[in-house]
Amino acid sequence: MQNEVEAPSAWDDAWRHTHLGQLLGHALRQFDARVRSLMVQDAAAPLALSNLAERDKVGAAHIHITRHLSPKGDRLTDLAERAGMSKQAMSDLIEQCIAWGLVQRQPDPLDRRAKRVVYTATGLEWYHSFARATAQAEAEFTAAVGEEVATVVRLALELYGAEMGRPA
Repeated sequence: MQNEVEAPSAWDDAWRHTHLGQLLGHALRQFDARVRSLMVQDAAAPLALSNLAERDKVGAAHIHITRHLSPKGDRLTDLAERAGMSKQAMSDLIEQCIAWGLVQRQPDPLDRRAKRVVYTATGLEWYHSFARATAQAEAEFTAAVGEEVATVVRLALELYGAEMGRPA
């Protein structure tokens, strides 16, 4: 039997700003903003894409693609599913990334009817810049909260994410 949790009073809305989802969302936005900032500063990142990031044209959705598109490429449907987006929303985002020279569509060698989304050479530079920036942001997080707390946070998030994927 699940624990009964009393809902906050309808008139007390302070909980809206301090619940776990709100805190996780704020932390993710802050982390992604730091990653974008580090990518702007990365001399090895593609200049045109760095300029877009600097002008806040690269948003969370673009970071989301970089987080989910494998270096060898993926089918749009697999990418959308992994990113938790609709195929249409992912397709629109991919079209923008194609226009920026980040990715391209190629025939799928296993199914001639299907297309794969793959990084361009510029896109791979972007991917590696993202990896460096993510590692730096993680190191900064660890320095800010300490090694032990960072380890506990990582383990707790991994456990929580794994639990959420299991049937009740």
